[in-house]
Amino acid sequence: MLKLLRRLLILTAVILFVCVGSILNTGWARYRRAIEEMPLKTAVDAVRASRNYVPFDQIDRDYVNAVVAVEDKRFFSRSGFDYAALVRAMINNFRQGKAIEGGSTIPQQTAKNLYFIGRGKTRGVPEKVAEVFLMYDMEEQYTKQDILALYAALNYYGDGYWGLDHASRGYYGVPSSDLTIAQSAMLAGIPNAPSVYQLSSGYDLALSRQRRVLSNMRREGYLSEEDYQEALNEDVHARSGEESSDALLQ
Repeated sequence: MLKLLRRLLILTAVILFVCVGSILNTGWARYRRAIEEMPLKTAVDAVRASRNYVPFDQIDRDYVNAVVAVEDKRFFSRSGFDYAALVRAMINNFRQGKAIEGGSTIPQQTAKNLYFIGRGKTRGVPEKVAEVFLMYDMEEQYTKQDILALYAALNYYGDGYWGLDHASRGYYGVPSSDLTIAQSAMLAGIPNAPSVYQLSSGYDLALSRQRRVLSNMRREGYLSEEDYQEALNEDVHARSGEESSDALLQ
């Protein structure tokens, strides 16, 4: 019986090894094809030349803290793949019986938006593996500040707003450098599911998501209790359509 069990364990290990090897191989091939079609520098330069892009120093620091707190807590201190975040997400999802969080880092999400999201593009397991390889390239060639600016510019914030500055002006009538804590937390939460959280139709759900972002910011030490309570009480409804249109023209 023990001999049979040992053989089954060895067979399972071999199958697992072959499957993982196959997944890595197909992911590597997808990564190579992606950068051959568009080198990383070309892709990044195209984003930087777009109207949606603003450099890191023009992004409100509260937004930066909000994104890091909710999406990638060790973003500025970690390099490479975040295995701890992946394991934590798997445990939390198992406990809840559904997918409530992912293990993707900010660089992985940036790679996804840079290469694998858009009209006519498909994203499966090979693409997800390719994103990890692209993440390492990105972290080698660009600073964390560069990557976060790309992340902010590439995200969709619902209601037709692409990029943080576009959303900031459209929703709140201010540039991305002048957001309040509450507004920053709101916008940091929307890209998780833009069609669900866009403010025109999903304000209540977006507000619930914002509360989670603010709680994370408080827990990670980005907010004092006073600032946290003040942000909870701030009205973060979007401006009227006419006000938003005027702000976008400025």
